[in-house]
Amino acid sequence: MRRVLTAVTLTVAVAACSSQQSPQQQATLPSPTGSGGIAWGPCTDVTRPGGQTPGQQQSTMQCGKLAVPLDYTKPDGDKIEMAVIKIPATGPGKRIGSLVFNFGGPGASGVDTMAQAAKAFTHLNTQYDLVSFDPRGVQRSAGVRCGSSADMDRWVSMDTLPNNEEMRAKSQASNKEFAQLCERDSGKVLPYVGTVNAARDMDRLRAAVGDEKLNYFGMSYGTQLGAVYATQYPKLVGQMVLDAPLDPSVNFEQRNLAQTAGFQQAYESFLKSCVKDGCAFGKTVHEADANVNKLMNDLVTQPIKVGTRELTQGLASTAVPAGLYSQLSWPFLEQALSQALRGEGEGLMYLADSYTGRQQDGTYSTEMTSFPAITCVDSAERPSEETLRKSEAASLKISPLFGSEGAGGLCRVWPVPGSDQARHVDATGSGPIVVVGGTGDPATPYQWAPKLTAQLKTGTLVTYKGEGHGAYLSGDKCIQQVVDSYLLQGTVPKQGVTCGSK
Repeated sequence: MRRVLTAVTLTVAVAACSSQQSPQQQATLPSPTGSGGIAWGPCTDVTRPGGQTPGQQQSTMQCGKLAVPLDYTKPDGDKIEMAVIKIPATGPGKRIGSLVFNFGGPGASGVDTMAQAAKAFTHLNTQYDLVSFDPRGVQRSAGVRCGSSADMDRWVSMDTLPNNEEMRAKSQASNKEFAQLCERDSGKVLPYVGTVNAARDMDRLRAAVGDEKLNYFGMSYGTQLGAVYATQYPKLVGQMVLDAPLDPSVNFEQRNLAQTAGFQQAYESFLKSCVKDGCAFGKTVHEADANVNKLMNDLVTQPIKVGTRELTQGLASTAVPAGLYSQLSWPFLEQALSQALRGEGEGLMYLADSYTGRQQDGTYSTEMTSFPAITCVDSAERPSEETLRKSEAASLKISPLFGSEGAGGLCRVWPVPGSDQARHVDATGSGPIVVVGGTGDPATPYQWAPKLTAQLKTGTLVTYKGEGHGAYLSGDKCIQQVVDSYLLQGTVPKQGVTCGSK
């Protein structure tokens, strides 16, 4: 399973100080009561930031489960339980309702991420209950699993160099094995994990929390989920913010090329910033880049021992983009690369683990398994080998460091068919939807923001001139004011508002 650039957001960009709980620790959410109801109770299995004593928001967190149909064509048939989390509004001021979050992926746990990042939404929490959930196929909500922890270790550590036919053959064999294990371990849920069904689940959640309309904050992949919801239920859209938007209409090759260019742009900005401030691994951009490429090539034959594990080229090539998701993590990435060039791999290993969802006990969250399951169900595309090689060659021209065949290689051998329904959005009939795009976003390049805005028909574009994946959590006061005014007072920003200074 070769590394692909995903659209994961908070779990990499903001919550770097957090870790996720093991599956064994994720078994004690309360059961729902009544049809469509949620029995709220204490959150007994969520990760708190840094293991610190819970603050007010953490101490008031409530968790529960919501039963939803496995197959919406058989609403009275088999059910799955969707894990949800709520942080009640704190006041002062009148409670508006619930604000539902999806933090990205596809595959990020909304329950864990909300518990870790709630403090970032304190101002919104005065008038909204903050609500999130593990979408179907993720973690506690019938999470997709594919093999053992040892299998996951083997897959995520696979090298991507050298880029030759032998390596491609290994990658293809790995993809087939991975897909077969996903079918074996998660077969029942695999056909039903897509975004269209997740949007239907979200409408069940809206009704269960007692809101007439859905107030929603989607980030990264969460923007596609929000757009699909607005397409299916335009009259039920309340206030909706889509930050770091995807363009759902792009095919695998287009997405791969755009993300490769986005990460290469962020990498170059990182190197320039690093050199300007006295880079620890190169005095010039050329020297720093050459040292990074030398490290990657050296790791193919000489992995770095990190405890009982090895930092491989494959893990290092995952760690670097993980460190580029937020400008706040650039100093740590600089330190990690500098250490690795001295033969110390702990920093890059930490970044790779944060990206792949590997926990300290060696188990994995479902992030790396939910991602392909949802991605492949969300597209009918099954690219040919010729198309994959063309995409790979084009992306490698853009960036030898980040280029790959993209998600199409795994979807080509995925055990269930996909549908293009989630790729077509049109929210005609909804109220204004605020779309926020960042000019320096590596994972969801800026050009996708105006495209999604146009497809929605009811979107209003806000531009953030700055680095990082996601604008609201960048700390930019202008963006936060625009978004907060819309969500709290209903003030729709003027079309074309720009914040930041890049």
